[in-house]
Amino acid sequence: MYLQVNNARTYCYTGGKPFDSAKPTVVFIHGVLNDHSVWILQSRYLAHHGWNVLAVDLPGHCKSEGEAPASVEEAADFVAALLDAAGVQKAALVGHSWGSLIALEAAARLKDRVSHLVLVGVAYPMKVSPALIEASLNEPEKALKMVNVFSRSTLAAPPSALGPGTWVYGAGMALGRRVLRSNAAVNVFHRGFVACDSYTGGEAAIAQITCPVLFLLGAQDQMAHPKAAQGLIATARVAGQRVSVVNVPVGHHQMTEAPEETLSALHGFLRATP
Repeated sequence: MYLQVNNARTYCYTGGKPFDSAKPTVVFIHGVLNDHSVWILQSRYLAHHGWNVLAVDLPGHCKSEGEAPASVEEAADFVAALLDAAGVQKAALVGHSWGSLIALEAAARLKDRVSHLVLVGVAYPMKVSPALIEASLNEPEKALKMVNVFSRSTLAAPPSALGPGTWVYGAGMALGRRVLRSNAAVNVFHRGFVACDSYTGGEAAIAQITCPVLFLLGAQDQMAHPKAAQGLIATARVAGQRVSVVNVPVGHHQMTEAPEETLSALHGFLRATP
């Protein structure tokens, strides 16, 4: 469905079910050069099992209009505006990679309006190689190939992801090209990487959240190594947060490389914690 957010037409995939304000809501936030489609299995399952789903295309990405966020903080403000536009008082936030930083910052700002926080493939600080940042600006095809190699631990998705025999590298390349072409005014590849690299508010944010948090990490993740999440996990525990950690034996794209395990962890966390 489409919502008007900050005077811009914004697309949210609802998992094939109409939005129902009486149900609890989950907002899915994608990473750099992705869109709502990376959450296909998880969003459809939850939508058909008692949840509202808002799998958003961030502003300036694919089906959403508006200015592409130049920082994690700008994107977090967008998430708050999205909840207001949808008439949602309280929601769970699920973010992947750059989206995990956005979800974290939004949860810190929204406090009790966030019921659950799920950080998939998170790292902090989320530093990006200067060579990769430069390539994303001047040689985006080269950078896209690098990202798709580093993000994957398998070349063939499980049947429950995108269909038997799916070439996940090729699918990732096609998605990245589509997202990049969707915005002729801004290089969202480069802008997203700079936003990740420059974000400095992670430790302060994790100490301010008021909801339980799940860290869903890829043991073979080369883009956001699980070691790079340990500082956030430690800070959250020192602050007395309710912390769960799940390690999945795949790379950076847990949603397609281990779709069932990712869904199981996500659904169990949403169901078990108030």
